Amino acid sequence: MSEDKKNQIPIEESADEAEEVKAEEAVAEEAVAEETEAEEAKAEETADKAAGESEEATKEEAEEAESERYMRLMAEFQNYKRRVAKEKSDIHAYANEKIIGELLPVLDNFERALDAEGGDIEAYAKGMQLIFEQLKKALENAGLAEIKAVDEEFNPNVHNAVMTESVDDKEDGVITKVFQKGYTLKDKVIRPSMVVVNKK
Repeated sequence: MSEDKKNQIPIEESADEAEEVKAEEAVAEEAVAEETEAEEAKAEETADKAAGESEEATKEEAEEAESERYMRLMAEFQNYKRRVAKEKSDIHAYANEKIIGELLPVLDNFERALDAEGGDIEAYAKGMQLIFEQLKKALENAGLAEIKAVDEEFNPNVHNAVMTESVDDKEDGVITKVFQKGYTLKDKVIRPSMVVVNKK
């Protein structure tokens, strides 16, 4: 065997080894790349999961805050309803307080007149007239007003015609007599006048 042949064999062997080493390195690099990709994917999945959990926690907190706000509003509304109901009850209970306060002196005067001794009819009648005026004044202060009727034209909104009569010196449709006075309370008719109307 010549020297050349001896030298060629190891060179071929080392070239094959180099190729094997390169292939192994490529496989190793590929394995490292795959491992890196897997780690990145795992890290991304963990981040997504954490973000999802964080979003769920934020959503739960928002729902809890909304629920608490709703409960607080409901409690405030219930308190408001109770307060309004009490105020309304108080208004109904004490609505007549002012008018009753004004009528008490009238009641006192009636008692004094009834307890008075002596038979002076004239003084008694004068006392009754004063009490009547006092009562009328108290009712007027509360908003009561008498409906005008005699010599007024008949108005079905405030007058109730119970009879007709023929009077020559009065116009047709004019009220000639009043059987019962009518009254308004602050512009609302609480009792119409019972009247006789002229009809020719």
